[in-house]
Amino acid sequence: MSTMKIKKGDTVKVIAGKDKDKEGKVLSVDKKNGKVVVEGVNMVTKHAKPSAANQNGGIIQKEAALDMSNVMYVYKGKPTRIGFKVENDKKVRFAKSTGDVID
Repeated sequence: MSTMKIKKGDTVKVIAGKDKDKEGKVLSVDKKNGKVVVEGVNMVTKHAKPSAANQNGGIIQKEAALDMSNVMYVYKGKPTRIGFKVENDKKVRFAKSTGDVID
């Protein structure tokens, strides 16, 4: 994928899957596979062996990756699609619902 419409730090809403209608901040973006990790969404249980970082090991809850197509950017409290346009010789993202420039 060339340009990503969703970036790290954006607030997104899940629009499909078991966590539908949950909102959270994007923790990481995988451009190659088109996946995002959202804070507090798509929690999975991992069994960890004891290591230097985790002395006791045990069962850990952590976020798993979601497909980018299952999340939607939240602008001013409402989910919106994102487009690109050129302003002052710079490519910027804008909210399609309002036409406002995001960044």
